[in-house]
Amino acid sequence: MKKIVVKFGGSNLRQPQDIDRVVNVVQAYQRPLVLVVSAFYGITNALIACVQAAREGAGTKAALAESQNYTQTLRALKKQILEANISDPEHRARTEQALGARLDQLDRYLTGIHCIGDVPTFVNDAILSYGERLSSLLLTEVLLSRGIAAREALPEDIGLITDGVFGNSACDFAASTASVSAALADDVVFVVPGFYGIDAQGKTTLFGRGGSDYSAASIAACISAESLDVWKDVDGFLSADPGAVSAPRSISQLNYLEAAELSYFGAKILHPRTVEPLFDRDIPIRILNITQPERGLQPYTIIDAQRHVTRDVVKSVSSTDDVAILKLHGPGVGFKAGILAQVTNTLDQHGINIKSVLTAQTAINILLARDHLDAAYAALSEHHLAGVVNVSCDDAVAIVAVVGDGVLDASDVGSAIASRALSAALAGGVRVRLAAAGASEVAAYMLVQQEDRKLALRLVHEEFFGK
Repeated sequence: MKKIVVKFGGSNLRQPQDIDRVVNVVQAYQRPLVLVVSAFYGITNALIACVQAAREGAGTKAALAESQNYTQTLRALKKQILEANISDPEHRARTEQALGARLDQLDRYLTGIHCIGDVPTFVNDAILSYGERLSSLLLTEVLLSRGIAAREALPEDIGLITDGVFGNSACDFAASTASVSAALADDVVFVVPGFYGIDAQGKTTLFGRGGSDYSAASIAACISAESLDVWKDVDGFLSADPGAVSAPRSISQLNYLEAAELSYFGAKILHPRTVEPLFDRDIPIRILNITQPERGLQPYTIIDAQRHVTRDVVKSVSSTDDVAILKLHGPGVGFKAGILAQVTNTLDQHGINIKSVLTAQTAINILLARDHLDAAYAALSEHHLAGVVNVSCDDAVAIVAVVGDGVLDASDVGSAIASRALSAALAGGVRVRLAAAGASEVAAYMLVQQEDRKLALRLVHEEFFGK
């Protein structure tokens, strides 16, 4: 029997009592599973802040004390979770000792930063993986305490090999599939910490922020899973952000492309790369809500390879303000050969990802993540590209996208979608900076002033779904 890979995110792990919900879900399956877990809510952010503080205050007693205080806080939190979830004193003591050993390792990494006055990339990735390492150990022991046959399976033990890119790695399936499949073959519940794998030399490499979804998808691909079940605290994918529109509709089915574009354009349900390992393997992703136990194992949204154009075409309207524009000005930048290649090479050398590029005769507009803007501006300003007379940047923008199979269809219905979205936004007073269609088969988007994002989202949603 094929196994199901089940993913629990940080939103499922906020309070000590949330562990009970997770255990109840595991029991409901009544079969061996592979669980992939994130860090408890807020832990990764705190580790990032801890590393940053250590980097800025390297060598100072105050910074070292701050790091030690944080690990002590983690010890207290994990002890609180243990007391709430493991009743047997001896089992609780053994688990506390095992968690303590892992926290001692984290302490050593943080102390090392102060000793060398720097944070090497491999050390940064190792430190940030500890939120997941603590979650997997803790959940395994809780499951065992409830009579469930469970076993922790660390990526380094099962051979989840990556391409070795620190901070944003990808799974090396040729190197991983056989070992991961063999390591997870027994009829027990395996608990795997998400977010990281190891490179060919055994060093920890992260799958990028929010990468536990990608971890789970990669493992599902390696073992040819029956499905990837992602447990959230919301009703699957919706027609829009419920914080911006009233009564958005639930979406029962999406294809891989639609889900990827929605995630890319701001939907928080999945990491944008989650569908990547599953795309050619026909493994469905099922989105379930852990706060709705009465639904049992019935998903709100199923994501698979089936492509279906609905009557209204648009399935969801998504938005994000994690975007900025870097603009290269010059009277012939759109005509001069080689400029775009120089730009992409320069940004790649600085580890900067390009979201999109829109060109004209006198300008090249490059869309980037907001936190990459300063580094990209500095890199291109220093490069002195021939034909570029000025480089400017703007982070007061946001993206609003319409997503659905058929958005770019040549039929009258499909060809009108992008113009309907743009017209609805403009008619409502939204300041549209740029609009684009054609890059994706299932999405079209517009760039608007950041303060107009929610207005644009509401107006476009009303255009396709009504008030």
